[in-house]
Amino acid sequence: MTPQPNPHTDLRHTEPRGIGHTEPHTDPHAGLRPTDPHAATPHPTPRPTPDSAPHPAPGTPPQPDPDPDTPRDLVGIGIGPFNLSLAALAHPLAELDAVFYEQRTAFAWHPGLLIDGARLQVPFLADLVTLADPASPWSFLNYLKARDRLFPFYFAERFHIQRAEYDAYCRWVCENLPGLSFGHQVDAVRFNPERDVFEVDFTQLGPDGEAEALGRTYTRNIVLGIGTEPYVPDPLRPLVEAPAVPVIHAADYLDHRDSLLAADHVTVIGSGQSGAEVFLDLLRRRPAGREGLHWLGRTEAFAPMEYSKLGLEHFTPDYTRYFHALAEPVRDKLVASQWQLHKGIDADTLAAIHDELYRRTLHGGWPEVVLTPGVRVRTGGRIATTKVELHLEHVHQNTRSRLTTDAVVLATGYRERPLDCLLAGLDPYLRRDSQERPRIDDQYRLVMDPHVTGSGCNVYVQNAGGHTHGIGTPDLGLAAWRSADILNSVTGKETYTLPTRTAFTTFGLQQQEPQIPRARQPKALTPLMDGI
Repeated sequence: MTPQPNPHTDLRHTEPRGIGHTEPHTDPHAGLRPTDPHAATPHPTPRPTPDSAPHPAPGTPPQPDPDPDTPRDLVGIGIGPFNLSLAALAHPLAELDAVFYEQRTAFAWHPGLLIDGARLQVPFLADLVTLADPASPWSFLNYLKARDRLFPFYFAERFHIQRAEYDAYCRWVCENLPGLSFGHQVDAVRFNPERDVFEVDFTQLGPDGEAEALGRTYTRNIVLGIGTEPYVPDPLRPLVEAPAVPVIHAADYLDHRDSLLAADHVTVIGSGQSGAEVFLDLLRRRPAGREGLHWLGRTEAFAPMEYSKLGLEHFTPDYTRYFHALAEPVRDKLVASQWQLHKGIDADTLAAIHDELYRRTLHGGWPEVVLTPGVRVRTGGRIATTKVELHLEHVHQNTRSRLTTDAVVLATGYRERPLDCLLAGLDPYLRRDSQERPRIDDQYRLVMDPHVTGSGCNVYVQNAGGHTHGIGTPDLGLAAWRSADILNSVTGKETYTLPTRTAFTTFGLQQQEPQIPRARQPKALTPLMDGI
């Protein structure tokens, strides 16, 4: 049985929805003025204040604007947690010319799911930098110090922080880290074979999101961090698109919570962490005896996430290397079978739901709540203009039924954003697997035509290689390690020393040793013959 997809962006991962770019306009250049000669240079970020962020080295002269025709070393597309991790680790590398573009005007990490009290399922050490560089000034602990909150955090004894606090930490980094260009929508990426560089076309957006200017950047390396997007199953898509009855994805939950609480009956679809937290939040806010809640899940049970210590070793670099070396059909079967490692529900959340339900039985009677796992929603339709009818099928009983409800929350997960639109200009150079997915090597590079990679140009991906790198791909705990691995590859040296072993478990009979990238070599020039 295929499990119901559920987002663990609120738990173990990942990039905020809407990060990176939108699909290109039909004519992105129509009616727009070109940017000034240095348009590819990001807008300067606010100067750090003494109590908010690290200082530049004393006496550091201001950096001149780069020549817009000079290729950069790296362009990041999208500024979610993963590319923000890359930017933070790239910051001390003075020899690396890097810039990051994001279409949103400011950082936002799943704002619709920042429910009060909801916590990350990774420890605070899984911040942007610590697991690669514990001494980095962009660590979560340094953020606390800058906010005079280090001692309160120490006494709180919280290994797992709230999601809202993680979001605030990332925004602190964005407000102080140079090289981040918000309000820049990347429209197209091409390879220029005459110059052996990538061309990145972007649109500079105003505060209202309207296009203001066009620009182009040249670069040798691109890192895609465009994140994921909410997934709505096709049979339920017409319900979301019609406005009369609130049918929303969990990603927009907080924006619609008031209208959901006003509804007489609400159905939550999805048996992962987001579904559990939305259900719990609604349950706590609805009156006893008139809860009017129905929770449906496709999995056999509202199952807890696998959180044993050895189970967690599936989110280590050791397992990632092992998984990448497996054959494609084996990888695909493994990803489908490992859902409980990253799509189950936190045991504390399950306990909180049970406690709340039990509390409502203290004076006799049962709460007006139905929790039913093992159910597939076949389709749905609207009744008149005020209700929704869901057509259900129980997987094991092989029975069908109908459920009438006043509102629906779809906690149906996220999907990796397709790269095809953004990389349409590179399609002739891309190499694909048997299912037409991009092939990704062990250093997170898209496998491309040798003419491109032979020129020293590469496209790296963040959180887009689940089929090649496994369930750890969207995990925040691997963010710093992967970013450091990418920077080692880009610089052609061991810029960050990474551990050769990270797990007690030995995955497979043959060990996959990490590869140290080869140093970048300048192109060899053919010497001229005498007299020519």
